[in-house]
Amino acid sequence: MKYVIAALTPIFWGSTYAIVSLWLTDLSPLWVATWRALPAGILLILFMPKKLRALPVSAAKLTGLSFINITAFFALLFIAAYRLPGSVAGTLTSTLPLQLLLLNWVFNKIRPAWSWLLLSLLGLAGIFLLLNPSANLDLIGVMAALGATLLIATSATWVQRWKIENIVGLTGWQLLIGGLLLVPLAWIVEGPVQFPAIDQVPALLWLSLANTLLAYLIWFWSLKHLGSHIIGLLALLNPITAVALGLLLVDESLSLIQWSGVALVLSALILMKFINSRALTNPTKTPPSTTHKAA
Repeated sequence: MKYVIAALTPIFWGSTYAIVSLWLTDLSPLWVATWRALPAGILLILFMPKKLRALPVSAAKLTGLSFINITAFFALLFIAAYRLPGSVAGTLTSTLPLQLLLLNWVFNKIRPAWSWLLLSLLGLAGIFLLLNPSANLDLIGVMAALGATLLIATSATWVQRWKIENIVGLTGWQLLIGGLLLVPLAWIVEGPVQFPAIDQVPALLWLSLANTLLAYLIWFWSLKHLGSHIIGLLALLNPITAVALGLLLVDESLSLIQWSGVALVLSALILMKFINSRALTNPTKTPPSTTHKAA
C-alpha cells in the first residue's frame, strides 16, 4: 500500500504538462508557479492543527529548502513546461533516480548498490525510447528541466539528513515561504500580477491542491517511510503519466518502439519491488538510502 500512496506524487506531477498545454498557455510561467504554490501554502497553514504550525526545522534551513524546493524548482519546471513538449520534459526529469543515488553518495555517504543503479538505467532507457525523435529540443527548456530535477534531488537529500517528524508543517511552511518568494520574482521578470480567467480556475485548482498540496505531503511522507532510492524509481511514472494523458487528451499515438519503452519502465518498477522485498527480508543487506547520517 505504501508504494501505491507514494506513486500518487509522480502521477500528479506528470499531469502538469497536459494542464499547461491545454488550459494555461496564455499565462506566464512564473505567475502560474506562484498560483500553484501560494494558495496551497496558505490553505495548509490555515487549516492544519495549531500543534503542527511550529517550524519543523530552523528558520534558515526552512527558508533555504523553500527556495530550492518551491521557488526555484517551480520556476524552472514551468519554464520547461512552456518551452518543451511534455514527452521531452518528462524524459529529462526521469534522470531523477540517478541524481538521487549520486547525491546521496556525495552528501550522505551512502554508496549506491549496483542493483539500484542498473534499475535506474533500465528505467531511463525506457523513457528515452518514449521520446519523440521529431520533438523540438529548446536549449533553455532542456536546461530548465535538468536544473529543476537537480533541485528536487538536492532538496530530497537535505530532508533525509534532517530528523523531521512534522511532515504537514514542513510542507505547509515550504509552500507558503516558497510561494511568497515567487511573487517578487514573477513581478520583476514578467510584470504585474496575472490573474487567471474563470475557465482557467479549475486547472489551477488541480495544480494547487492535488498537484502541489497533496503531492508534496505524499512526497515527504514517502521520503521518510520508503527512502529516496524507491521514490526516485517511482518518479518514472511522471513521464509515463505525461504520455498517457497525451494519448487520452491530445489524441497522440505511440509507435512500437515507444510501447517497448513503456514495457522497460514497468519492468524496472516491478524489479524494484522484488529487490526491495528481498532486502527487507534479509537484514544483512540494507537497501541504499535507508540509513542516514544526522545533520
